[in-house]
Amino acid sequence: MTLISGTAVAEKVLEECRRDIAALAALGRKPGLAVVLIGDDPASRAYVRSKDKKCRDLGLHSVKLELPATTTQDELLAHVRALNNDPAIHGILVQSPPPKHIDEAAIVRAIDPAKDVDGFHPVNVAKLALEDPTGFVPCTPLGCQRLLIDAGIETNGAHAVIVGRSMIVGKPMALLLMAKGKGGDATVTVTHSRTRDLASITRTADIIIAAIGRPHFIRAEHVKDGAVVIDVGINRIDDLTSEKGYKLVGDVAFDEVAPKCRAITPVPGGVGPMTIAMLMANTIKACR
Repeated sequence: MTLISGTAVAEKVLEECRRDIAALAALGRKPGLAVVLIGDDPASRAYVRSKDKKCRDLGLHSVKLELPATTTQDELLAHVRALNNDPAIHGILVQSPPPKHIDEAAIVRAIDPAKDVDGFHPVNVAKLALEDPTGFVPCTPLGCQRLLIDAGIETNGAHAVIVGRSMIVGKPMALLLMAKGKGGDATVTVTHSRTRDLASITRTADIIIAAIGRPHFIRAEHVKDGAVVIDVGINRIDDLTSEKGYKLVGDVAFDEVAPKCRAITPVPGGVGPMTIAMLMANTIKACR
């Protein structure tokens, strides 16, 4: 069994980013990323802090806009429009989820598609479906694909089963794996919480992408011998032995699934580091 280290692959991606940033600097250009946070959700604040730190570590121009939870839809839209018009900003990310009174879909549509480094704008979703390389692909599925490529996992002709159908991971992941070329050409089945007899489907998979947001949901009976498992889930569960009182686990019951696998990602240290690395890569692409 091979453990696919997202930490190691993410560092490779970031090294590529450093070279690209240096090349852009020689042309007098500096990629800029703006991250907008509404409210004070602890998990969202931690994500925004890590993104800002990574930007600064790489030498990107970073803007962290922290707004109160009382920010109105119109006020947020005004901030987005200002960032759209700021030539120093090449990528815009509005941290999800926003407060309930914010129409998140309307905010996504308001972002200039050329600055939508999250890849959620309808224009970028369409470009992904059309296999148009000028679009931006959501960072987490893009990171999953890079993990498969770097681990030497052949997707051409493989049966990939995705567990989860979100616009953040499941649907764009399916489009990536179906696309022609490296890291694609797979036969893809998308399953979800309403799928009947899920295990009978996942057991046919050469590659399983688990992205359903339920801790330890994928068990040994879901996986055939020799499968490759990419665990996208990051779930917090109680752990009285930990100083924090909790631990992070994936959507896969790692200890019972790993012995059956040809390769598997851990949680933490798997897909998580890749998401931020691909965000940096997308921001550089937007600048270029």
